[in-house]
Amino acid sequence: MSGVTAPAQRRALLAHVDGWIALGFGSGLSPWAPGTAGSLAALLPWLALRLLPWPAYLAVLLLAFALGVWACGRAARRVGLHDPGAFVWDEFVGQWLALLPVLAGPWWGVALGFALFRLFDVWKPWPVRWADRSLDGGLGVMADDVLAGLMAAGVLALALHALT
Repeated sequence: MSGVTAPAQRRALLAHVDGWIALGFGSGLSPWAPGTAGSLAALLPWLALRLLPWPAYLAVLLLAFALGVWACGRAARRVGLHDPGAFVWDEFVGQWLALLPVLAGPWWGVALGFALFRLFDVWKPWPVRWADRSLDGGLGVMADDVLAGLMAAGVLALALHALT
């Protein structure tokens, strides 16, 4: 992953709605650990999303994924980069997936879900690594984090079952 470092790239992204979405409304421009900053920023809308009935929550996830494929694909083409580290909409969707098991669970599960998602997103075990390296465009930006989120959700569900 390469970063959005040039001021011209930042201006080009912030001039279009797809850039704002791809950048996680600016959270991806954090100079330190933009992926972690994006995952933290994703917790704010999650506080409202978690109140939805689970079918509506899943519908929002599907719409957010489709929006991310579109926005990240367009924004990446605009700046000529494959998967810039500043693009964190994929972290938003991956984090929301990872937190599926705690929609009705204990609050400590949110911290565990956050940590598990970051672990799988950084570590990139198979198939996360495969998706990161093999898929292009907006789908390539989004898919590895969706897989990391699903893996984190699975481990979190097992942990919640074992600990509650």
